[in-house]
Amino acid sequence: MDEESIAIIKEEERLLDKTIQVINEYPEGAGRSPQKIHNEMLILRDEIIGAKGEDLPALYEQMNHLNHIMDQIERSQKKEEVNPDSPYFAHLRLSEDGVERDVFLGKCTMLDHGLNIVDWRHAPISKIFYRYQEGEEYEEKIAGRDREGEVTVRRTLFIQGGDLRRISNSYIVLVKNNQDWRQLSEESMMLAGGEGSTLRAGSTMTSALGAGAQLRSSKLLPDIAALIDEHQFDLISAQTDGAIVIRGSAGSGKTTVALHRLAYLTFQDPKRFHPRNMMFIVWGKAMRDYVRNVLPSLGVSGVFVTTWSKWSRTLVRNLFQQLPRKISDFPPDLVSRIKLHPKTEMRLRARIETTRGLASTYQAVQDWLHVITDFEAIRDDLEGQFSKEEFKQAERWIRNQNEQLLALFDEEPETEAFLDPEDDALLLRSYQLRVGKLKHRGDEICFTHIAIDEVQDFSPVEILVLMEICDEYRSLTLAGDTRQHISQDAGFASWSSFLDDVGLQSSALQTLDVSYRSTHPITRFAVAILQENDEPLPTTLRDGPTVELFQFSEHGACSIFLAEELQSLLANEPLANVALLTPNEDLTDTYAQGLKDADVPNVRRIRDQVFSFTPGVDVVEVDQVKGLEFDYVIIVEPSARFYPDTDHHRRLLHVAATRAVHQLWITCVSTPSSIIREVLE
Repeated sequence: MDEESIAIIKEEERLLDKTIQVINEYPEGAGRSPQKIHNEMLILRDEIIGAKGEDLPALYEQMNHLNHIMDQIERSQKKEEVNPDSPYFAHLRLSEDGVERDVFLGKCTMLDHGLNIVDWRHAPISKIFYRYQEGEEYEEKIAGRDREGEVTVRRTLFIQGGDLRRISNSYIVLVKNNQDWRQLSEESMMLAGGEGSTLRAGSTMTSALGAGAQLRSSKLLPDIAALIDEHQFDLISAQTDGAIVIRGSAGSGKTTVALHRLAYLTFQDPKRFHPRNMMFIVWGKAMRDYVRNVLPSLGVSGVFVTTWSKWSRTLVRNLFQQLPRKISDFPPDLVSRIKLHPKTEMRLRARIETTRGLASTYQAVQDWLHVITDFEAIRDDLEGQFSKEEFKQAERWIRNQNEQLLALFDEEPETEAFLDPEDDALLLRSYQLRVGKLKHRGDEICFTHIAIDEVQDFSPVEILVLMEICDEYRSLTLAGDTRQHISQDAGFASWSSFLDDVGLQSSALQTLDVSYRSTHPITRFAVAILQENDEPLPTTLRDGPTVELFQFSEHGACSIFLAEELQSLLANEPLANVALLTPNEDLTDTYAQGLKDADVPNVRRIRDQVFSFTPGVDVVEVDQVKGLEFDYVIIVEPSARFYPDTDHHRRLLHVAATRAVHQLWITCVSTPSSIIREVLE
């Protein structure tokens, strides 16, 4: 290790020791007391009254500085105190007019007594950390005045149990194992995931499953807030009113931005953006559980986190008690498309605007029934998007649904009335347009901020329903990726048409073009699957093993092979998490049982998106893992039978591939799908 590295370690250890000493000496908080600051402000006010004109700018600057400190102290007193086990995650040293000062970024603020720890979510100076690198000159307006200088030190840190374990800057990575420090290459320690994953360093270019012996050391990652890039930070700290639409490839940090934006808003305006006033809508239960776990770690507890299906179904049952509770399992695809199509919502809106009726749930139901049974209008709306037989099938389904509902309303016995899952959005929209604000237990539903993840799999009518439960400022964060659009019926065609359908300006759309999760070979493979020529390959920061295809004569042989490889992997990397992604439940059962019979440790057969997010092997259907990530992914049986060459199945395989951080394997017993063959040949 060179002298510079040794000096950096000694400096950071000295600064940490000093910080912990002060925290322990002042257990009630190391900051100045509000009363002391107030007294200083009174003295300064008197000086301003009697000051000469040329002295006023400097005095006003001091007053602004004291106001800022007072605000920081008040916020820190309302929140938890700085934890001496991990007081900060970043160190910034700024040089202005020949004077250097150190600033430390953490989750709480502590000032004075030689400490200068600021809350990254509130302190304006944090923007320098996110926008500039070490050695760069900066020019920013902070606390109302222009600041110019140079970033002389910019380091991210990992502190655990009061012990400094990791230091990194733009050119060096230092990791402490037990009591020994060693230096790693910067390339091997890039951020692995925009959704909070842990990265392991090193790579292997062999056919063995595993990313190398160095992996364990990189579990010592700094706080995720230290790894946010400049563009992500700009989105997190963007204006509070209106919508921000974030598009980006898998692993680009869309969900991370949405999560940290909630934390940022809460600390910027805690009254308006109280956690109980915010909502986070996700695609599935697994992401719901993940978000529920992450937000409290960001200092934001109490946000309403749910899935669209759970929330909308609950509301429909509460608001439309005259409707049946039975939900159909598999409505025809065209029925789903009809009910979620943007033009269906437009016809609903036009009918309610031009048709007189009581502001009642009964009338809202009649409006809904009218638009879904206007088959002539439906045929015009979807012209060229269906075959004659498909339309007949859809018409029969909807007519039967209508007849059963009318029988229910007439209180006929033994009716088999039902709703389709896609009816929820249109019913809630009908209520909003005909009756007014949606209500829960008699109270109007209103949020000051709503974040929606995987927005590409929401229909415009679903988004319109959610937009209407925002307050008048319509503060929204929408995150999505058209490449991961796997819901065939949502009606999402393109970003431009989506924005038009929900009434948002194209300027709201922002792009994250760096993929932090997967290696370059995985990303190249995943994008090639889609056969896209109009979108560039996402920027990747790590190389890695090539994508491997293994073919077998039958599933038993494949299971034995995988069991041996996984046993070896988990023996070398006990903290690794692996996903076996299958096309259906039968193969999930087959491989989960086969691996368990072979005594592979920590094998879990995942059902209903209930993940433990712990080391081991998760065996699950591919359509259950969107939004998640794993160190290693094995796609099982992507054969022509399960993955015919359609846009939907290409996107499904893209989603499967981009769950992998380090390595991607493919196994097949039957002939691999042409989608796979054309990329790997």
